[in-house]
Amino acid sequence: MIFKRELKRNFKSLMIWSVVLSGLILLTLSIYPQFAEQQNEMNKLLEAYPEPMKKALGMNELSLGDLMGFYGIEIYMMTTLLGSIYVAILASNILAKEENEKTIEFLLSKPVTRNRIVTEKLLAVFVNILIFNGVITIISMIGFQFADDPEVSAGIFSLLIVATILLHLTFAAVAFMLSSMLKKTRSILSISLGIVLAAYFMNVMAGISEDLEILKYFSPFKYVDAAQIIRDHQLEPLYMFIMAAVIFISLFVSFMVYRKKDMAV
Repeated sequence: MIFKRELKRNFKSLMIWSVVLSGLILLTLSIYPQFAEQQNEMNKLLEAYPEPMKKALGMNELSLGDLMGFYGIEIYMMTTLLGSIYVAILASNILAKEENEKTIEFLLSKPVTRNRIVTEKLLAVFVNILIFNGVITIISMIGFQFADDPEVSAGIFSLLIVATILLHLTFAAVAFMLSSMLKKTRSILSISLGIVLAAYFMNVMAGISEDLEILKYFSPFKYVDAAQIIRDHQLEPLYMFIMAAVIFISLFVSFMVYRKKDMAV
């Protein structure tokens, strides 16, 4: 009951974010042939870029004239950052809104436990993330056809998709935990979006300045760096372990806190 209701309530938001991001992906991939044809001119132009900026954007290791390099620089940034913003909005509201909208008393009057409420809402978040990333995958594969020779390494592309899903799950888990702890959806949303943007900013700053390189260890965006994945053909095991630990701990805390929480009715 709760699971189906949450899917229905969040369907419109899922469609809007999916359509907008799909349009951006197709539009960006449609200009790839021009980059490939003018690769020499682009390389000369990029030489004028400051080295720290190229490093921060992954241009020091990836080429805009290569399809996977172009995807890693242009598309991957959108799917990771915009996707993380979407899942933060989704997960930060899903629990707290019951208290905010004064519907929690009605919900708890039904023969459902708090654990079931958390489980079904969490499942709804998970399904939305999978659908969202499924759309990204399909649209990206369609967009690859704009290239004259759309040869894409299935292994590398799969790794990038898996990395994106793990990143989204990480931010969603943290936002979900905040939703279980706090009561005002506006505050939860602000904190969740702040965490996403701060993590992205730390990743950029770590790439720009060697003095700030330590910041990369505090940013999940660095854990799923496209240049590293494309170069090494693998996900860094340590980073994957850290993200899995963050997800597990956040969800564990969510269940523990919500079970004992004093509800505002």
